[in-house]
Amino acid sequence: MTTPWILFLAVVLVCVAPMTAEKGQETSPPKYDPRTETKMKGTVDEVKLPPKGSEKEPVHLLMKNGTDTLDVYLCPESFLADMGVSFSKGDAIALTGSTVKQDGADLILAREVVKGNDTLVLRDDKGSPVWNWKRR
Repeated sequence: MTTPWILFLAVVLVCVAPMTAEKGQETSPPKYDPRTETKMKGTVDEVKLPPKGSEKEPVHLLMKNGTDTLDVYLCPESFLADMGVSFSKGDAIALTGSTVKQDGADLILAREVVKGNDTLVLRDDKGSPVWNWKRR
């Protein structure tokens, strides 16, 4: 009677182990690196909003900088709304941000974005998101 139970447990482990390993391979959000911080100017080419129900996903912009198009991660959409800020195609912006890699692609994690006379501060000097402050 013990042999069938051992066989059953072996089958369960063989089926469950790959599913557990896949969960561990999810991409973690990129981390701000002050060592790669840079300043740049450009024009908003596209505003990408997260899908409905994805409150933790960031809004990001595709920004034209000369001939380059840069992917710029901002913050959750609700934080932009709370700050009364919006971006549209053609907006001239200047930003300070950290260049990081995610899934082999370069992206910019914005710390500060200037549009016209308005400055949107998204992260502190160490790169910690300011939208998390209200949860502390």
